[in-house]
Amino acid sequence: MKKLVWFVLGISAGFVLAHLVDKDPRGHEVLADLDARISEFTDRMGDAYREQEAQLAAVVTAATRTDA
Repeated sequence: MKKLVWFVLGISAGFVLAHLVDKDPRGHEVLADLDARISEFTDRMGDAYREQEAQLAAVVTAATRTDA
């Protein structure tokens, strides 16, 4: 239970700190840059996942056609 309390307090402190940093123009710029980098990373991961999924689907399709 004690760990849960510390976890919740840590998340709450993080939100408060992010809010205070976002109020400052320089902090807002840093957070916007961080958000852009995270978005770029998740977009790349999503593209790679979809590409791998398409390759696996092609392999499965080819394997089922030869077995039939």
